Parts: sequence; C-alpha cells; structure tokens
Amino acid sequence: MIAEQAKLIADLQDRMTRLERALSRNSGNSSMPPSADDLPGRRPPSRQQRRASERAARKRGKQPGAPGAAMSWAVPDEVTDHYPAGACACGTDLAAAADLGSARSYQQVEIPDATARRVQHDLHRARCGCGREHLAARPPGVPDAAVSVGPNLRALAVYLLVFQHVPVERCRMLIQDVTGAAVSDGFIHSCLATAAGAAAGAVNLIKALITAEAVAGFDETTLRCGPAGQKRYVLGAFTEKYSALFLGERTLESFRAFGILPAFSGVVVSDRYQNYFHDGWEHLAGHQACLAHLLRDYEDAAQCWPGAIWPEQAQRSLRGLIRAWRQAAAAGLPEMPPRIRDPLIREFRHAVLAGLSDVPRIPGPKRSTAQHPGRDLLEFCHARQADVLRFCHDTAVWPTNNISEVRHEVARVKWVTRKEGRLMMAAG
Repeated sequence: MIAEQAKLIADLQDRMTRLERALSRNSGNSSMPPSADDLPGRRPPSRQQRRASERAARKRGKQPGAPGAAMSWAVPDEVTDHYPAGACACGTDLAAAADLGSARSYQQVEIPDATARRVQHDLHRARCGCGREHLAARPPGVPDAAVSVGPNLRALAVYLLVFQHVPVERCRMLIQDVTGAAVSDGFIHSCLATAAGAAAGAVNLIKALITAEAVAGFDETTLRCGPAGQKRYVLGAFTEKYSALFLGERTLESFRAFGILPAFSGVVVSDRYQNYFHDGWEHLAGHQACLAHLLRDYEDAAQCWPGAIWPEQAQRSLRGLIRAWRQAAAAGLPEMPPRIRDPLIREFRHAVLAGLSDVPRIPGPKRSTAQHPGRDLLEFCHARQADVLRFCHDTAVWPTNNISEVRHEVARVKWVTRKEGRLMMAAG
C-alpha cells in the first residue's frame, strides 16, 4: 500500500513538473510566437527579457539602408485644365474671359477605376487567292472555352492569396467589390493551382541555386491547412538571395521530397531537430546550430535552475561570439581574431561542462529514457561543439538563421495568422 502511494506521489510530481514547464514556455525561452504569451495560464517573458528584446529590436520608423518613398514632383501622365467659373463683379460671364495661362499647379497621385471589362475575341477566317482558307490563332492567355477569366484577374487573385495572405472567401469578395467581376471560390482555388504549374520551372531553378550554395539556412514551421484543426509543416530553405518553401510534414520523407538536402553539399544552418543531422545527407560539408535557438533554450534552462550560473554564462559567451562574428564579417576577415574568439569559446565550454555536472542523466537505456530538455541541450553542445562553434572559424557561415530570414518577405509565414480562413488547397 505504501509502495503504491509512493509511486502515485512520484507520478503526480513528475506530471506537475511537466505541466509547470509547459506553462512556463513563452516567446523568450522557446520558439513560441509572442502572440501566445497572453494565453490563459501562460507566464509572459520577464521584464529583464523584454528589456533585452527591446534593446535588440529595431527602432521605429525607416531603417538605415532601407529604400525610401516620398511624394515628389514629376512629369504628369495627364494634365487637366481648370478655368475660372461664374461671373465677374462687373457682371460679365467668366466663360468669355481671356486665358492668361496656368497660375498654379497641383499634382495628385491617383489610380484609374479598376473595372472589369468583358473582351470578346473574334477569330476570323480568311480565304487566300489560291482558294485555301485560314483561321486566326487564339491569342495567348485565352483558353479554349466560350467564357473565361483573363490573366490579369487571375494574377490579382494569386497575389491576394499568396503574398497578402487574404483568405479565399474574402479574396472573392474583394475582387467583386473592387473590379465588379463576380467569381467563385472554386475559381480562386484554380488560380493557385494554375500559378503553381506556371512557376514550376522557376521553383526548380531556385532549388538548384540553393543546392549549389556553400551555406544555407533550413527551418520549419506549422501552418493551418485543410479542415479545421488540421496542421501541416512549411519546410524552408534560405540563402541571402533565394528562398524556397515546401508544404509537407515534419518527417524524413517530406525533407527528401523537398529536394534540397539530399544533394546539398554546403553547411546547413538549422535548429537541433534530428532530421537535419540525419546520416542520409551524405554530401553535407557540416552543420551550424542556430544560436538564436540555443540562446532561447539556455534562457529556459536559467528558469528551470534559477540558482545556476552556467545558463547565463553560456548565453553571455554565445552573444559575445555573435558580436565578434559580426565585427569580423564587416571587416572582411575570413575568421574571428583568436584573441577575441578563444576566451569566449573557453567560457562556453566551461559552462557546458558545469551544466553537465549540475544536471545528471536520468538512469535508463539511452534511446528509450527521456531526459530533461536542459540535459539534452547540454549533451548536444558537448557532443557537437564543432557544429555549435563552426562560425567562429569561418565568417562565411552564419551563427543564426536570422541572417537569411530577415532578408526575405517569406519569413512572414512565421507570424502571419488568419482567423478568417486557412489554406484549403496545397499547390506546388
């Protein structure tokens, strides 16, 4: 009886620990989005974390180097003349007054009325002098159907769906309200599939260009797709110039179907997810663990062991290495100066060793015994130090995936949420 109670108490304590840990997860110590910080029962990041995030965040307004836009005087596309109207004080109608030329000008940027027009294409038949008859060819973009929708309207639907993340129903309503064209939800879906087929060649070229790069970032994120409650994963591959996305699952089969990692021979910058470190990627030159993820994981460790020094020590050394990498890369150096790099590396290694001695393994078979996430983090950093610190010896390797993501609008997939709709159709 006492043994059963002891086992029940141990199970309840373990369950309570796991629940407390789940509730303590937020955008400051995990990959959770900031929008989840205010969920019921969730503990938001501390004031110290928020201040650190604010210091690292960009200032408001236009960023240095960003393209600007301003209202400036230019050659007009259209000039409309306006003349005095009414009567003069003497009683003479101003319509008969002599024109003295333009006295003041105002320019206004305006768009024409976007009204859909019905264009009929008549294919004429002609007879040559020899007696042979010829039929005019159907114009490009006009399908073999009595009534169809033109390419410009289709392009607008794809733009609203893909780039602006407008749900299907609202996309249909917007098109009808703005252009007057009445289209169906099925038409919106067909535009996405048609665009995917038309862009297949360009997508394959982008994948080939990413595969040929020396360094590429890889990441994955969830996306609501299909019926309510169903989610899939968007796999991404990024360089400083190119981006490729693939809708699949978080499995090796989807990673292979994406088509980049099997032939990639450069350095993979990624989080610690096991599929990136699979032995099947036989051509890889190496890995670089994303330090942005590691910093969040060490922040979580600092909250799990509030009296420990090693989590803060690891974060401090990694942030110092990132700063040193930025300075070396900006100066055009092939690697960090050893006098700056080596002390920070020693500090990080000592932090990992201190953590391993502070967080013992849970006894049991290695493959079947789940360890505390902090222990898994420390073992990864100890066993794969070369993959954590590779950027220290080569400034061509990024320390975080942010180097690639911030250059691409596609990074919006991580934070755009739509309560109005979801991706109902996967194409391409």
